Amino acid sequence: MSKSASANTPSVSEAANDLRSAAGDKANEMVNSAESKAVQLKGRAIESAKQFRSTAQDKATELKAVASEKATHFKESASEQWSETRDKAQEMHVSAEDYVREHPTKCVLGAMGVGFLIGLIVRR
Repeated sequence: MSKSASANTPSVSEAANDLRSAAGDKANEMVNSAESKAVQLKGRAIESAKQFRSTAQDKATELKAVASEKATHFKESASEQWSETRDKAQEMHVSAEDYVREHPTKCVLGAMGVGFLIGLIVRR
């Protein structure tokens, strides 16, 4: 038994060494595979980031154009409204002057009454 035990001992050692070597090779292979996949993932991430940036720039340019167009539209609309309001105010001023010229007594008495009321309100 001792002969067969001693004969088996070197083969167990050799098998253990072979197993260690195979495990080391497999570990190296896994590391290389992981590194390769990491490089691929990094490349995809960079490409996706570039595409996202390009899309974002396009959308920003489009949004800027639309906002500029809307701002121009609002500016024109506001200018028209201001012009109309100014014209109406001038018309009201002219008609008020005409009314005062036609009815001076009513206007003076009305102004006195309003002044009296304001004076009473201010006193309190």
